[in-house]
Amino acid sequence: MFGDVSMIRSAAKNPATSPELTDSLKASVTSKRAQVLSVLKEAASKFPVITFANSFGAEDMVLTDIIMREKLAIEIFSLDTGRLPAETYTLMAEAESTYNTKLKVYFPKHEVVEQYVQTKGMNAFYESIDLRKACCHMRKVEPLKRALNGKQAWITGMRAEQATTRANLPVQEFDEGNKLEKFNPLSDWTEQEVWAYIRLHEVPYNKLHDVFYPSIGCAPCTRAVAMGEDVRAGRWWWEDPTSKECGLHVKKPK
Repeated sequence: MFGDVSMIRSAAKNPATSPELTDSLKASVTSKRAQVLSVLKEAASKFPVITFANSFGAEDMVLTDIIMREKLAIEIFSLDTGRLPAETYTLMAEAESTYNTKLKVYFPKHEVVEQYVQTKGMNAFYESIDLRKACCHMRKVEPLKRALNGKQAWITGMRAEQATTRANLPVQEFDEGNKLEKFNPLSDWTEQEVWAYIRLHEVPYNKLHDVFYPSIGCAPCTRAVAMGEDVRAGRWWWEDPTSKECGLHVKKPK
């Protein structure tokens, strides 16, 4: 669990976050950056009221860097669930400083959180999938609805290889749940390419990634993973991996 991070920090650093920057890897990153920039420019042109959901994962920091460096007309927002790890807040502050910007942050409705905690318990999400999903809904899904209200399109940092629930992820799709266009510009990026970009462009990132936290969410629902484990294995590790999503990106069955 997240509380064990102090022991993990004393271990060897994660080699995944520092890939060998070979010429072929550099060339791949350069080519894919150009493709992402093209997607973002076209998206912003077709959908002027567009926003990017930055959860401060490695992928989202790549997109943040491209958007800010290129001065694209794309709003950036984030969701603060109230239970994020300290390292994520440190990164938020670092991102504001690096890119000379102020973040637009949405929080859960306090009265709903208070009701949940008082009736279900502080850590009730461990007790059942329904209670976990209810927690994700009030802390993420509902604030996302407010963030996307009035928008024409939104952008995510999801990659197809991140999880079985994200296989065959398209670069562009219609988000039926939110009734707007959705762009996933990093869909075909590998983890190596993400980290190569971060190293090549000196992009700020969450230091938990260095100690085997490839996917970082709320502190109680995130743990480190073992070498070779799936990148999403540390998220809601007590649940079936084929259904591990918080509700932000779940597609309705056809």
